[in-house]
Amino acid sequence: MKPAPAPAAHVLAPAPASFMPAEWEPHTGTWMAFPPPNETFGPVGSPALDRARAAWTRVAQTIARYEPVTVVADPRDASVAKEWLGEGITVVEVPLDDAWLRDSGPTFVHQPDGSLAAVDWIFNGWGAQEWATWDKDQDVARAVAAGTAAPVRPSPLVNEGGGFHVDGQGTVLLTETVQLDSGRNPGATRESVEAEIHAALGTTKAIWLPRGLTRDYDEFGTRGHVDIVAAFAGAGTVLLHRQNDPAHPDHAVYLQLRAVLQGQTDAAGRPLRIIDVPAPTVLKDAEGFVDWSYINHYVANGVVVLCAFDDPNDAIAKGILERSYPGRTVELVDARDIFAFGGGIHCITQQQPAPTEGGLA
Repeated sequence: MKPAPAPAAHVLAPAPASFMPAEWEPHTGTWMAFPPPNETFGPVGSPALDRARAAWTRVAQTIARYEPVTVVADPRDASVAKEWLGEGITVVEVPLDDAWLRDSGPTFVHQPDGSLAAVDWIFNGWGAQEWATWDKDQDVARAVAAGTAAPVRPSPLVNEGGGFHVDGQGTVLLTETVQLDSGRNPGATRESVEAEIHAALGTTKAIWLPRGLTRDYDEFGTRGHVDIVAAFAGAGTVLLHRQNDPAHPDHAVYLQLRAVLQGQTDAAGRPLRIIDVPAPTVLKDAEGFVDWSYINHYVANGVVVLCAFDDPNDAIAKGILERSYPGRTVELVDARDIFAFGGGIHCITQQQPAPTEGGLA
């Protein structure tokens, strides 16, 4: 197999207007990363690393039934990645520290002519956290972009793909404890962040949530990624993580976030329609209160890949998402091991939108 093209190609000056399509719009394919041996997943041959690779493989193989999947693997792991993933999934070699491609990879946007460009946010290990390494991952976005021939549009903002969510019609969800984190963007203000977000994504209205889920502020959390607590599912519609049990600290978080969203409108001035998605019934694991969430799903061509937890609420969430994404099959994939390592299905996937004919409207 050939390495991905050199990441330095196609770097452009400040961009003309571009626009990030919604995740449910047509894709050319999906990008993922293969878990390397590291402090998170464990050394080669460890049961933990094998569990991670099995979990990532389940997601990749599910998506591959609906659209092409390309998996980046560290050169030392490329041959074993191909063995795990099997036929029909492309493996390309890119040096890796970790495997959360939503965060280290690029954000693809449409240019005015309908072709793709790739926004390259600064990645610094979720705010330069002590446990994180990013010497290699800070270059992954450019390597992935080069593999698509999409020109790169560098951003001065420290940001991750899990830290925002767009409706494809001008509205973006953000979290105060992510983009305004002093470990990411010291001295940043809402105004400065919004200016860069809108310039990069083509959005015009930002809705700020005050925080994310409780577990996300533990030692190995992201400090509040939005894609585990709230996500757009159509124009003016937001899916919201609802923790019903007052014994769980996310019950209070849910009430706070719902109150914030309740009074909001989208970029077109429409009041938001909020759809509550009940959390799994399990409250704790060995590490404390869980952040298991159905919000952290992935939408691809003809399918919604939904986190499953062998929980009674799996079926309830499946029904809600079937109604929220009509015409798509909802595939439940066990995500407990992914969450044990620090994320969910949305965190390990990144869509490559299909180019549009005739440019942007």
